[in-house]
Amino acid sequence: MTQIFSDALHEQLGMWPIAYIPYGGADFGEVRSVAQTIGDGDDNAFYDAWTEAADRMMDEGRVAEAHGHRVSAREYYLRAACFYAKAFHPHFGYPVDPRIFESSRWQIDAFNRALALGDDPVEPVRIPFETSSMLAYVIPAQGRPNERRPLLILTNGYDGTITDPFFASAVAASRRGYHCLIFDGPGQGTTLIDQGIHMRPDWEIVIRAVVDFALTLPNVDASRIVSSGWSLGGYLSPRAASGEPRLAACVADPAQSCIADGFRAYAIKLGATPKQAAQLSLLPDALIERMEEIIAHDRKLTWSFLKRGYWVNGASNLREYLASVEQFTMSGRIGNIQCPTLFTLAEDDPLASGTQAFFDALQCPKKLLRFNKTQGAGEHCEMTNRSLLNRKVLDWLDEVL
Repeated sequence: MTQIFSDALHEQLGMWPIAYIPYGGADFGEVRSVAQTIGDGDDNAFYDAWTEAADRMMDEGRVAEAHGHRVSAREYYLRAACFYAKAFHPHFGYPVDPRIFESSRWQIDAFNRALALGDDPVEPVRIPFETSSMLAYVIPAQGRPNERRPLLILTNGYDGTITDPFFASAVAASRRGYHCLIFDGPGQGTTLIDQGIHMRPDWEIVIRAVVDFALTLPNVDASRIVSSGWSLGGYLSPRAASGEPRLAACVADPAQSCIADGFRAYAIKLGATPKQAAQLSLLPDALIERMEEIIAHDRKLTWSFLKRGYWVNGASNLREYLASVEQFTMSGRIGNIQCPTLFTLAEDDPLASGTQAFFDALQCPKKLLRFNKTQGAGEHCEMTNRSLLNRKVLDWLDEVL
């Protein structure tokens, strides 16, 4: 697809809503209009353009709702929620920009308004977790809200907010007769923004609390609860399955067994020995300094690591960050996954480089789905043909469950 945002980072972040077009998150012309408004502008222009578009949608939604047009109002509110969520992404990092707090609140308000206007109204809930709680929504199977049905627990990625799995997966699954549970886990969305709770590698602990909550719902078939994750969720979902036996199936898009492997390869490329790269947190000072210099001179790397990475993982420097990343590993746990498991592998997705080896190591019933650019689905999480991914995954779940 031809690039529509002038800036590469804006293109990376601003194109997410393209995946949500079939599911009510945006239309192409709306995204293109935002890109044209930003032009050669900076991250402030990015924030302003998305926010102004979302504000207009909220105004349209209120007018439609006041005139009794509930369907139109719901659609406006859903788009507004999606656009507010995109606005603050380039501003991730310490210190936390005040615009992140306000945009997050606007996003949740728009989302709540939209879900309240559905044929099967949905309200936010809180899932107890350790000393706090996590924002969540139970999206019912379309037209079958009270039926005892399978449940998909949708785990988000590294920088997604709660509306992302709604548009990316929950709408499609709901149409196919699945209840869905979306939530902000540690290091994600409101749990990070409002509570300052950082990402953690032992996602089996997180999912245990989510499954405990799910089992209190009268419309959930306890024997058919699925963990599905995308982006970083492609590590978190299998990790959950390795320690939560109540799961009936696991989906990882794309599957990742060790988040640190990419960093190890890069360290070796910069001159580290394999022995040194085996413990990233102990890399020589000179190599850490070189990595910091390279990151500082690359806008996308600066955002990915120094801004997003440090904030999400709770790190204050590169060595701390690398130490935290090393904890995200399936080492010694792959054999614990017993439920049927589906992995995806898009040919141009750099995060899928270890998916085949991870798949080969699985000892459970398993399937690997490959996606390529001729299908328009060769990129990370099949974002330019998300509906194809959903059809394939849901077909597999229909068969397995």
